[in-house]
This record gives sequence, structure tokens and C-alpha cells, in this order.
Amino acid sequence: MGDRMIYFDNAATTFPKPKEVYDAIMEAMKEYGANPGRSGHKLALKMSREIYKTRELLAQLFNVSNPMNIIFTGNCTDSLNIAIKGLLKEGDHVITTSMEHNSVLRPLHALKKKGVDVTIVQADNMGRINPEDIRRSIKDNTKLIATTHVSNLTGTILPVEEIGKIAKDNGIYYLVDAAQSAGVYDIDVEKMNIDFLAFPGHKSLLGPQGTGGLYIREGIDVEEMKQGGTGSASHLLDQPHICPDRYESGTLNGPGIVGLGAGVNYILREGIERIRKHEIKLTKHFMEEVLKIDKVKVYGPLDIAEHGPVVAINILGADSSEVSYVLDEKYNIATRPGLHCAPLAHKTIGTLEEGVVRFSFGPFNTHEEIDIAIRAIKEITLEL
Repeated sequence: MGDRMIYFDNAATTFPKPKEVYDAIMEAMKEYGANPGRSGHKLALKMSREIYKTRELLAQLFNVSNPMNIIFTGNCTDSLNIAIKGLLKEGDHVITTSMEHNSVLRPLHALKKKGVDVTIVQADNMGRINPEDIRRSIKDNTKLIATTHVSNLTGTILPVEEIGKIAKDNGIYYLVDAAQSAGVYDIDVEKMNIDFLAFPGHKSLLGPQGTGGLYIREGIDVEEMKQGGTGSASHLLDQPHICPDRYESGTLNGPGIVGLGAGVNYILREGIERIRKHEIKLTKHFMEEVLKIDKVKVYGPLDIAEHGPVVAINILGADSSEVSYVLDEKYNIATRPGLHCAPLAHKTIGTLEEGVVRFSFGPFNTHEEIDIAIRAIKEITLEL
């Protein structure tokens, strides 16, 4: 089927990136790769300015009024850990869902052992969450609601705006895991009443791995995960409490953040709506065709309005890892099998034993690639 890899693993990391992302990283490495915020010379100042530009671009994308309330992290997992562990204390109650990634579930499980009360709201077998179930779970000591925006397993879009309103009406903080939505779906932290927004740089924001961020609403006191050099208030042994310095101890991934800025700039220039429409058309095309194939089961909602560009399938009677292996080896199609770091989500849709084969589409996939994948799945169903 040709030598070129067809890459349908964009939910894990988007590949390829726009050329300007690679160019921006290389320019930063070669032309001004000094330490931001640590020195006063021209190269360090240039790196600092470029990092700030990325903050501004992200603030524009997410409707954040003060770019300094966006902190840079190594990935979305770092961001989620800061928000969850920096906010919740013994005796607090937190509400989450059965569709969460382990990046939410594991920190909460660790805190449960330290006296934090955790309620997991159950989704239906399509991965859908009823906001009323969240409302009914609220207690007097509920401090945080934490949900994903788009499931990394079923592609189910959660009603974040409705959940955000419930949180705001009840004086509860709201944390959104935007790992699968940032860069594809509109996110407005004001309109959606989001107090914490965790996002990776390397997925739909089109930046490199090793980048991520966390928006913290002004005035919320979140304990930092580490202390160290920030380039500010260096005469004090106490960690400075100004944002973003409080959460950015150590040298930032300057070239990576510059590359992330180039990715966000690409999204803003191309238009997030255009990117989303393209990915939704690909998803619809794939779902319509794969549903016609005997022996193939598709998970998650079949209504495209409820569905992000992530589709989970199984070939009945075949192991998901074996199917993914054949797609890779014989057809040069990259997918992801297994449990996708989301065991409760798999339990919810009934695939904890066998896992699923996940197809996830990005801005540079084509309808021709979808057709090739459909032909490959048809052939595999006949062989297995």
C-alpha cells in the first residue's frame, strides 16, 4: 500500500507538525538559545520575549485576560497534578467522571489515601455524562469538579459549559482537561466558567513534546509542586508567589515553547473552525464507512455532534493489539491499541478485557487516507 506511513495516532501526539513549528524550534536553538529570565543580555531577553509571545497567543486562543496566568509545564499531566494536588487538602471533596484519563484519576487516587473524598460520576455506555449527575454529587465540602473536555477513548464531547455553570452557581472550582480539545474546539475560560485549564503542547496545539500549560484563574491560591530558581526575588529563600514564576522553577523548555507558539499561531491564522470542520468531516467519513463492515464494533456516540476526531473500534473475535500490529506492519497505518491510560472509561464502555483500536485524526490527514484504512480493515476482517 505504499511506503508512506498513514498516521492515525494524533490523540497521542500530532504528527507531522506545520513546517513553521520545526523552523521556529531550530531558529531558537541556533540563534538565541540562551536562558530566559536568568540573564540581562540580548539573547536571554530575546528568548524571554518569545516565550511571552506564546503566552499571549494562548491567552488569545482561550480568552484569558492576563497572559501571566498561563504557566508552562512539561506536559498536560504536570498541569493536572499542579491543579489537583495544589488545591485539594484533607477533608475536601472532589467530583470527577468515569471517562477521565489516568492523569486525573491517579493523582485523585493518591489524594484519596490522604483524606480527600472522591466521587466518580458514571457515564453511560457511550461515554456521555449527564450534568445533573454532577449536580447531585455536590456536598457541603465539594471544592473541585474535574472533567475532561473530549474523551481520549470514545471521542465523546462532555458538556463543559453546563458543568462550568453548575460549578460557578455552587461556588466550586472547575478544572478542565483539554488534552483532546485544545486547538480543535473553542475554549473560552470566561464563557465556560473554567478556573483551571490543563493542556498539552504536543497534540492539537501542534507544538513539540515536552511542552504543556495550565491556566489558573486570577486570585486562586494553588500550592506549587516544587521550589527553586525563578530569576525573580532571588534574595529570598521563600518561593515567590507571583504568577507565573511561582510555578516555573528551573529553566523552561524555551525552544519547545517557541515551537508551541508557532503551532498556536498556525491555528489562529488557519482558523480553529476550519481545522475542526476538516477533522469532523474525516471522522464522519471514517465512521460511516466502518459501520458498514461486518464484524466491526464502533464505540461511543454515533452522532457526529457529540463526537471529537477520535474513534474506537474492535474487530469482533480479534485482539486489539493484533489488529493494530497488522495495520502497522502490513498496511503502514499507525493506530493505538489497548487501554489508552483510561481504565474506567474502558470499563464504562465494556472493553476493559480486550481494549480497542483507536483511530484519531489530525489537520493533515486526508479522505484518501480514510479510504485506504477502510479497505485495510475490510481485508483484516476477512483474514482474522
